[in-house]
Amino acid sequence: QVQLVESGGGLVQTGGSLRLSCAASGRTFSNYAMGWFRQAPGKEREFVAGISWSGDYTYYSDSVKGRFTASRDNAKNTVYLQMNSLKPEDTAVYYCAAHISATLRVGRRPNEFNYWGQGTQVTVSS
Repeated sequence: QVQLVESGGGLVQTGGSLRLSCAASGRTFSNYAMGWFRQAPGKEREFVAGISWSGDYTYYSDSVKGRFTASRDNAKNTVYLQMNSLKPEDTAVYYCAAHISATLRVGRRPNEFNYWGQGTQVTVSS
């Protein structure tokens, strides 16, 4: 089992920044690829960013590419999502998720991930 706990959400104005953190416990963190997803009211959960187990490879949805940056610190069992130039349409509950990966592959679909955090709310005011 892997337990994931997100933090860092909040209310920010358009153009502002937030840094989300996701602390993992339970298993060897470096065995897992990590993803960030978000879900707005009435919408499906969507992929935002992914990072390989080593941190060498990152992937982003088109809607956040160039504004968000995923990173990880395997020594601290933590993955981060730096969000800059935030827009009202970024408002959602943000989740981190994990799946075992012995390669550099990172899933993009929610059903590829085995473990999920409880989510943290990000609200961007216009």
